[in-house]
Amino acid sequence: MTGRGLRFSRLGFGAAVIGNLYRATSDEDARAAVDAAWAAGIRYFDTAPHYGLGLSERRLGAALAGRPRGEYVLSTKVGRLLVPADPPRPKDDGGFDVPGDHTRVWDFSRDGIMRSIESSLERLGVGHLDLVYVHDPDNHWREAIDGAVPALSDLRDQGVIGGFGAGMNQSAMLARFVRESDMDTVMIAGRLTLLDQSALADLLPAARERGTAVVAAGVFNSGLLSRQRPADDAKFDYEPVPPDILARAHAIADVCERHGCTLPAVAVAYPLQFPEVASVVLGMRSREQVEQNAALVAAGVPPGVWAELADQALLPATP
Repeated sequence: MTGRGLRFSRLGFGAAVIGNLYRATSDEDARAAVDAAWAAGIRYFDTAPHYGLGLSERRLGAALAGRPRGEYVLSTKVGRLLVPADPPRPKDDGGFDVPGDHTRVWDFSRDGIMRSIESSLERLGVGHLDLVYVHDPDNHWREAIDGAVPALSDLRDQGVIGGFGAGMNQSAMLARFVRESDMDTVMIAGRLTLLDQSALADLLPAARERGTAVVAAGVFNSGLLSRQRPADDAKFDYEPVPPDILARAHAIADVCERHGCTLPAVAVAYPLQFPEVASVVLGMRSREQVEQNAALVAAGVPPGVWAELADQALLPATP
């Protein structure tokens, strides 16, 4: 799939987890995950400075070193500068199991964007970024649209980056970015899923109109949809799952079982039905997770699943 000249694999490698998201991952497991992703045909890799205070970028860059640079799409993000912590903390307080020797500072200014990209290029060990997302600008619209967007547009024109966009957990502001700027690709997390189709109302129509590619992330809604049967203590959007959402997830799982497929496979396939969606990005911490995720994409979904989900009002009618 393409996004204004960028060619994405249908399955993308989400590198937050190899930045020690929630728990530590060894260098060996992180490297094995990237190697397995390459062997599985994955050619889109996404990271960010935020992920492990730069650890994800360093590990991903090291694992991709020596791969033909023109054969994969590499994206990172801007908006959080990493600066030395004073005083250092024993552990990062941003959800990653890494030392707290740096801290994150919001900065969507032109200077902040330039500094962030320079640091990312160094950590990744590459001379060019295919795609740069403005990362979580929810409370920084004006700074992002006036600072980050023009800076990234200039860098794209200069050939320093291949394209730019924004990555967010909400669809409304992403749709506004698409309509009010010249973004190439946007990443929507958790809002184009079996349990939340917010993006259908605003982002996808805007992307269709502007020719902007969409990358879908967070398709398991914090893990609730990652098993054949949702766990009662599962999270939904990082919080305890509400009873009505849990019941709906079980009802969708019932449909999947009747058609001989699994809830996770359907969760991955759902956004890929839409022509605007170029790739689905999944977090992959180990070789085993890569193989499991690749199998989900390869499994496919019987067409009758979508029809029954629509008939039961568990999903809107398919496009």
